[in-house]
Amino acid sequence: MLPRDLAPGAAVDGFVLKERIAVGGMGAIWSVEHPDHSGPLVMKLPFLGAGADVSTIIGYETEAMILRRLSGRHVPAFVAAGDLAVLPYIVMERVSGTPLDERLRLGPMAVEEVARVGARIAAAVEDIHRQHVVHLDLKTGNVILLERGAVLIDFGLARHDELPDLFAEESDLPMGSPATISPEQLVGDRTQPASDIFALGCVLYEMATGEPPFGEPVSLAGQKRRLFAPPRPPRSLDRKVPRWMQEIILKCLEVEAGRRYASAGQLLFDLRHPDQVPLTERADRAGQEGFTGRIRGWLGGRRAEQMPPQRKVPIARRISTAPVVMAAVDLARGADPLANEVRLHVRRVLDAEEGARLACVTVLKTKLVGDDDTPDEAGRSAYLARLIALKDWARTLDVPEERVSFHVLEAVNPGDAILDYASHNRVDHIVMGARAASALRRHLGSVSSHVVAEALCSVTVVRLKESDASE
Repeated sequence: MLPRDLAPGAAVDGFVLKERIAVGGMGAIWSVEHPDHSGPLVMKLPFLGAGADVSTIIGYETEAMILRRLSGRHVPAFVAAGDLAVLPYIVMERVSGTPLDERLRLGPMAVEEVARVGARIAAAVEDIHRQHVVHLDLKTGNVILLERGAVLIDFGLARHDELPDLFAEESDLPMGSPATISPEQLVGDRTQPASDIFALGCVLYEMATGEPPFGEPVSLAGQKRRLFAPPRPPRSLDRKVPRWMQEIILKCLEVEAGRRYASAGQLLFDLRHPDQVPLTERADRAGQEGFTGRIRGWLGGRRAEQMPPQRKVPIARRISTAPVVMAAVDLARGADPLANEVRLHVRRVLDAEEGARLACVTVLKTKLVGDDDTPDEAGRSAYLARLIALKDWARTLDVPEERVSFHVLEAVNPGDAILDYASHNRVDHIVMGARAASALRRHLGSVSSHVVAEALCSVTVVRLKESDASE
């Protein structure tokens, strides 16, 4: 049986079709029931017969793969999926709420409502990003508002960091909604959470002004105008939009991804704390009309379009607002001058990385002739002594307990132990000490040189000025 031939009362793998909610050229949505599943359900049935658009097939496979891996109150609960070779379908929770596009048919929102609803959407975006997913088709029609918050729907164009990107493998054409597609998507990059930040900026703009910032261009050339032609500032359309809201919206809509909010969580914070939004020239921007403004925008767009491909970084890592700083300190000889110098540099890094989490690590060398600490039979005495010393070393850093942890690593090779910890915990920055050169160190290689050579993150190596310092 083909999806187009289904009628109310038909059963598909035990799901009984009740009412056809919507139908379009790419598929239909039905309300369904099943004796083993409580609560309202919907079934999406894509039309994949002869002549079906390849994007429909890819979108179905993508959504089925991703929805089954998502959870939480900001997405529909996944129930089941059909066999692509028999009758493809996806059954999920029926989200009963108000679609954002329907709400906007009544006109733009008051600024308080824009901030409240925008914060709910930002929370939803942050949630899926932490689950390794970028939506890549965020728009007013894909947001449903209800008491539990904002729910995002339609993950047919989404990208999961740990799954094959079927769209990228099949085609290099830009995929997304014309009104909200990001500049990087237009030039072939489907990897960036910043794309959802841009789309959310478009949604906020429409909520505040009643108009999409770039219209809804039908051609690719029309969509690419956003690479060099900035939108009209919201306050030029409606003076009721406050300066802090314009600052937030235009920061989301920066052409270069690196100039937008680093995470949806940061955007959420600003929407909830407008009095703390730092204002820049964006807040007072009145438009870039005129020859000079068009040239400036054109040059910026050319830079964005010609940016080299970015190194692939896991999606969940990119949206981290709290980088992990690892202090690898040698306390085999106690808190000696080198350990104190390392602490000084850790303090400088923490001052520069507001909100960073600190992992204090020391290595207890084992099973080597000349070990600094010999554990007892239970292996506890030396470990506890080193742990206490590590906490004493870090005490003056005065880092809140929720942002610091302490680890004594027992290992034969300190360099390998530091590298393994940094890799396993996705450390962003290592600060460690290096002692003065010696014949043995030149022969075997120092711990610091080993870490610098193989670490997958930045490393700061601290040395003492005294020539007689030794490791």
